[in-house]
Amino acid sequence: MTHRQAEGVALLGVRHHGPGSARAVAAALRQYQPDAVLIEGPAEADALLAFAADKEMVPPVALLAHIVDEPARAAFWPYAAFSPEWVALRHALDRDLPVHFIDLPAAHSLAAGPDRPEDEEASSPGAPRDPIGELARVAGHDDPEQWWEDVVEHRLPEPGADALDPFRAIAEAMAELRTGPAEGTDIVREAHMRRQLRAARRAGHQRIAVVCGAWHVPALAARVSATEDNALLKGLPKAKVELTWVPWTHRRLSQHTGYGAGIASPGWYQHLFESPDPGPVRWLTRMAALLRAEDYSVSSAHVIEAARLAETLAVMRGRPVPGLAETLDAARAVLCEGSDVPLALISDRLVVGEALGAVPEGAPAVPLQRDLSRSQRALRLKPEPDERLLDLDLRKETDAARSRLLHRLRLLDIHWGRPADPRTASTGTFRESWRLRWEPELAVSIAEAGIWGTTVESAAQARAADRAVNAAGLAEVTGLAESCLLADLPGALDTVLSALADRAALDADVAHLAEALPALVRSLRYGDVRGTDASALRHLAESLAVRICVGLPPACAHLDAEGATAMAVHLGTTHAAVALLADGPSGGSATDGPGARWPTTLRTLARRDTVPGLLRGRATRLLLDDNQWDADEAARHLGLALSAASEPADAAGWIEGFLAGGGMLLIHDTRLLGLVDDWLTGVPEAVFPDVLPLLRRTFSGFEAAVRRTVGERVRAAPGATGGQPPAGDRPGFAAEPDQARAGAARATAALLLAPTADPTPDPTADPTPAPNPDLTEAQP
Repeated sequence: MTHRQAEGVALLGVRHHGPGSARAVAAALRQYQPDAVLIEGPAEADALLAFAADKEMVPPVALLAHIVDEPARAAFWPYAAFSPEWVALRHALDRDLPVHFIDLPAAHSLAAGPDRPEDEEASSPGAPRDPIGELARVAGHDDPEQWWEDVVEHRLPEPGADALDPFRAIAEAMAELRTGPAEGTDIVREAHMRRQLRAARRAGHQRIAVVCGAWHVPALAARVSATEDNALLKGLPKAKVELTWVPWTHRRLSQHTGYGAGIASPGWYQHLFESPDPGPVRWLTRMAALLRAEDYSVSSAHVIEAARLAETLAVMRGRPVPGLAETLDAARAVLCEGSDVPLALISDRLVVGEALGAVPEGAPAVPLQRDLSRSQRALRLKPEPDERLLDLDLRKETDAARSRLLHRLRLLDIHWGRPADPRTASTGTFRESWRLRWEPELAVSIAEAGIWGTTVESAAQARAADRAVNAAGLAEVTGLAESCLLADLPGALDTVLSALADRAALDADVAHLAEALPALVRSLRYGDVRGTDASALRHLAESLAVRICVGLPPACAHLDAEGATAMAVHLGTTHAAVALLADGPSGGSATDGPGARWPTTLRTLARRDTVPGLLRGRATRLLLDDNQWDADEAARHLGLALSAASEPADAAGWIEGFLAGGGMLLIHDTRLLGLVDDWLTGVPEAVFPDVLPLLRRTFSGFEAAVRRTVGERVRAAPGATGGQPPAGDRPGFAAEPDQARAGAARATAALLLAPTADPTPDPTADPTPAPNPDLTEAQP
């Protein structure tokens, strides 16, 4: 034994989240039988230790500490079932032994600022950047992780062997590496650990077990006076902190957490910790079960062959037993038949894993967290670590309540749920789709949001009102109005509408108004679906739309290419918004309303020479699609835009804007196709390189079938001059309609659409439908 162990202290140096270290700690504690256990962790967490004994506490879990007045300044201490610290904690609690955390209090470490090292096993500037890598190099290995797995993680305690021997070896190795004095945060943390160790000895404990990072063992074994340690700890900055337990996930263990380096394969480590033997059969059997559940054809013979291959690879690579690399290589070759697709599934579901921990209800939590937990239980929305799709029917009370909760959380920047399709998530229909995934970091977001209120509803309401007052732009306020309706927060809506009216009155930028209008108009559709009153928005939306109609033509004059592209987006979204607004009680009927003004605005844009071609073409297409202009008028404007007097680049922009709604026009109207073809063949060679990128961008947006058909039309009529050829000469069109074929389709459509008095069929009736006198001539 080392001198510290002879004095009644066993220093068990470990690697955080190491299954081999966890097994070794369990064996050492059983042999040593300590009367007190000290664990590396924030000292304030002693008050939370009792919760770890609760049956509802299921790892992985983490200690969360945050500054009360600044919840964003937080730190996690995660523990998995295979973490040595967790094994030591449960050993003490199961035997009613005194157990304490001995690391520097979070009140000091968080107050010191965001300089906490990510890898606490090598945080001193004078230390090797990678102690394990240094040991592996000395042992003659170039892969530190593989060496550590072979030496420690795959090792099973041998019956009859001294369970403390591995820790003596680790202590000697770390003593050799720590040849210089500790610096940085380590020297302060280790001073506090020594102080706690002295306190345990003064309390009368004779057999103390200390579980800490292996790097700290030499410092805890050194003889340092209490006076020296007290001097180091004097005057440290301090903040008021709160601590609690939060659920953690294997997926988050695979990333850097701020307390020890992340591990790449927590699922594999869990298997190593639970498996009674280091062989590959159990692990490969789990792989086979996963693949069979996903409809892959995997048999027992595959598992046997893969196990043999893994063992062969281990022998060839000089490893005592197959490790993760060997089992994955064997699985790829045998179970996955060389494909990386099922192997990616294995890596995600097994190597990383899907475990989500659980924390007892009685654990300390901010009031907002408790209210959210109550809502989750009431709405049957269980937090899960894997992403899942949630479809909601807003006509159902429970689904509507779920939607309100998720929208309120989004207002608070708690992104548990995200709209499955951002383009359709706010269309005001009876359906909503969300993608839910619970991340441990949401605990920090909840703590941050707790400053706004004690319930989700009150916090979201206060947060929305504050954002409305301090919003940077008009569009942000309109988005808030939409969010308040979605979240059913009428208390905040008054404040948001007031801020919206003030900003809209002062903002003369048409682009800002056009950016704000769509969210307002979408909000008008929520009243019927969610049972909220959105009428207060109508007058504001209509006045905004009228201002856009008046100001858009002068705002579009003399724009450069970048400005025209941005305005084209606003033109399209405003057109859709006005169409929805015109369906309301006043938007379409009033002669001075936006529904009546908007077509006039589009005509002005289409005819004004100072407006870029991109916008003129887009306005023409919108007028054509809404039957405000017929095909002849659209063809006339196309001919003018593509005349010799027009600049080629401006003409190409006109085509881009006109065809942005789709290329089917060129297929069904060969006159338009002929005009485009004639213009394109007449573009001067000198400017053609400048025009080509615009045209390529335009036509690349068409579906492949449309591009192919356009090409066939051009090839079939290479001499098209822009005139309308006879119907019989147009490719793909007959001279006259086929009345027999058209009549059959019309008759079938009439039968489908004709109302029936009795939807229940009469079994005695003649199944032949009676002829429709209105369609006599159309019958085949």
